[in-house]
Amino acid sequence: MTKPRFPRHDSPGCAVEAAINLIDGKWKCVVLWHLLVDGTLRFNELRRRIPGVTQRMLTNQLRELEADGLISRTVYPVVPPKVEYALTDMGRGLEPILSALRDWGDKHMELYKEPIKSTG
Repeated sequence: MTKPRFPRHDSPGCAVEAAINLIDGKWKCVVLWHLLVDGTLRFNELRRRIPGVTQRMLTNQLRELEADGLISRTVYPVVPPKVEYALTDMGRGLEPILSALRDWGDKHMELYKEPIKSTG
């Protein structure tokens, strides 16, 4: 198990900061969303669902999520190695937040589809 990025003895300034400290990172919410929607997944299954993430970045994000108690990692004693990732109860508690982010994104995706119009 890896060491959490944020030492537990440092108290966050507020509850929002505490929550953000757990889910910040470019790919963490995306990983959490796929585990929420698709259930238990193996590393390469996650990687296929998130084409923009590098192997190293996904590994780091998964380690941090595991260290913070949001996901579980199960290693099976087989050859070749089999490792599965799943949400913990704490991770499943993020469902309303992740769903709200998805809803907001659905409403605002057009910002990424239309070219910026010149005012001149």
